[in-house]
Amino acid sequence: MPFDVRRSTFVVIAALALAATPRAQVGDIRQRQFDEILDLYVRDGEVYYRALKLERAKLDGFVNSLANVQADRLGREDRIAFWLNAYNALVLETVIDHYPIQKRSNEYPAKSIRQIPGAFERLPHRAGGRTVTLDQIEQTILPEFRDPRVYLALGRGADGSGRLRSEAFSGQRLETQLTESAGECVDRARCVKVDREADTLAVSSIFSWREKEFSAAYADKAPATFAGRSPIERAVIALVQPKLLTIEREALERNSFRLVYIPFDWTLNDLTGRGGR
Repeated sequence: MPFDVRRSTFVVIAALALAATPRAQVGDIRQRQFDEILDLYVRDGEVYYRALKLERAKLDGFVNSLANVQADRLGREDRIAFWLNAYNALVLETVIDHYPIQKRSNEYPAKSIRQIPGAFERLPHRAGGRTVTLDQIEQTILPEFRDPRVYLALGRGADGSGRLRSEAFSGQRLETQLTESAGECVDRARCVKVDREADTLAVSSIFSWREKEFSAAYADKAPATFAGRSPIERAVIALVQPKLLTIEREALERNSFRLVYIPFDWTLNDLTGRGGR
């Protein structure tokens, strides 16, 4: 049977199975489907894109199942989990639709999702009962939840993004998962780095992109020592300081550091050719 026919058959069967399942169980089934995909193809935030493209039927079935979900009727945690999973799955689909990615611009790395025309701002997707782009999910839908940790949980198909988890987000475990995503940021030099000699606190550009949201959520939670700092500086301190090493915390407590942003690395988070399949 030709590959595209197999894929279409799988998608149809998956859709019929979901349609025949009580609504209360559909979300759990959908989450397990994405769990299996992520567990199989994601390792430490990197993706076996070549293998995923060759065996894409499950991902296509999952993405198709997102189209008519009445996301607005879900509880808050389930809505957040839905949109995080939708975003991450749509990024995976966007990459494999164009994999291997062809270089079109010198502005980004050769094998980058940014080499795909309109990947974030123009390509339309059906999810949650509406037509959205990836940028619309990040800039219009996710801000409604007023929890900027979600921006550290988005797998943008790039090494500079938050670490793509090997499991789907779940409403029941969301708080734990978002806390872990924020903690993982602090543990990665491309996300947070305290340089005691240069007296700098370098953080991911994600904090500058979503400065308004991080400031609103965390600026008032910083220790009084940093009261004279800008809102985004206080927000970053409140979020990362508890997770830093003692020597790093002491360096920041001198309160002479300069906040700098790490240029975002748009290199594709591709495991193929790095010991993967």
